[in-house]
Amino acid sequence: MWKSRQNEGLKIADKSPANMPSMNSNPNALPSAFHKLAFSNLMAQSAEQLTLAAVPIVAVLMLKAGPGEIGVIAAVQSLPFLLLSIPLGLLADRMSRKKLMLMSEVLRVCALMVLIGAMVLEQISVPLLACVGFLAAVGTVGFSVSAPSLVPALVGSQQLAQANGRLELARSMAFAGGPALAGALIAWMGASTSFVLSLMLSLAAVGFLRQIQEPIRQAAPDRHPWLELKDGAHFVWSSDLLRPILFTSVAWNISWFVLQAIYVPYAIRTLGMGSSEVGLTMACYGVGMIAGSLLASRIVSLMPFGQAILLGPFFSVAAACVMASTHYVPSVLVAGFAYFLFGFGPIIWTITSTTLRQSVTPNSMMGRVTAINIVAGTGARPLGALLGGFVGEMGSDLASLLVVVAGFAVQAILITLSRVRSLKSLSEAQEASQGRED
Repeated sequence: MWKSRQNEGLKIADKSPANMPSMNSNPNALPSAFHKLAFSNLMAQSAEQLTLAAVPIVAVLMLKAGPGEIGVIAAVQSLPFLLLSIPLGLLADRMSRKKLMLMSEVLRVCALMVLIGAMVLEQISVPLLACVGFLAAVGTVGFSVSAPSLVPALVGSQQLAQANGRLELARSMAFAGGPALAGALIAWMGASTSFVLSLMLSLAAVGFLRQIQEPIRQAAPDRHPWLELKDGAHFVWSSDLLRPILFTSVAWNISWFVLQAIYVPYAIRTLGMGSSEVGLTMACYGVGMIAGSLLASRIVSLMPFGQAILLGPFFSVAAACVMASTHYVPSVLVAGFAYFLFGFGPIIWTITSTTLRQSVTPNSMMGRVTAINIVAGTGARPLGALLGGFVGEMGSDLASLLVVVAGFAVQAILITLSRVRSLKSLSEAQEASQGRED
């Protein structure tokens, strides 16, 4: 059933870069087009992380915003993931993924220019931060839907894990440098500087994207978008491998954004941190991601594939407990260590779960399946942000931290009870998927 639908969809032409003989003497080397994608991803992710880190710091320090307002900003920034992931995922299966990423990144550039102009004119406000964040997030959604869908077209199936690891390493570097740099720039040179740098990085991403030679795909048959979406949703829901991945992602993102809504006010007002220290602790998240990205392949090779996927959820539980301990041990080092753990484990989850999804999903519906995961995962962020803002305003610091711990415990339980845990290798998942198509 699924094989026939795959054959109906978009196909990579025989003369695509991914299928042409490599001029590189190393047969395992990733193609040039992928490297350009990786660099564009690094620039775009860095721009995003600078902006995401700077906005709440500016809101708290310049506008005296509380947890409720920070929660609203985070929720509005997350809405595009909920509202637009599916439509853009459908587009990613029908149009040039390079073009979609370019359009998305240009929109981020425009949003940043509006924000910089407002700061120069001293017209900055919480509603404006939220609105600009919304527009910038639209750009992020387009990039997030298109990039994972383009990877299987640029590299061979045996290089998927390596390519995903490379992309996640770039993202990790952005997560490591973005918050720390944002905090430092705001403290030393003013808030607008961090947004100017974000703009420059986003423009660099556009430049790298323009150099990518995307493999030519045959036109997809003219089908109603609802039917295509229905196919993708049914594929995910009926898979005992993809469905628990989806549910775990939802629980993780809700819990993570509860933490994001409460952390900056908690760190500044309760732990006594300045903007540089807040940025430094948040940067430890990226340091953990870098460490996890570098060690992921080795770790995965030492254990069954399903066990490797479990690492991220359980590391998240441990990280949440460490963060909760700052209520009793108010320390920058302890908070930074918690963020390090949040980065280290989940990046292994991202690499392994993305590789699993790409391996069992037909290329013709890669964009839709990716979009469905984005909607379910990142679309849950507004719920987490609003919940975090509510708990932060109505409850104590300890209550807020315990809600975070409980949320991460739920996501660990969900994946542990699934079939994913029992996978011995990626080939086992591929064989199961092939049998399903037949």
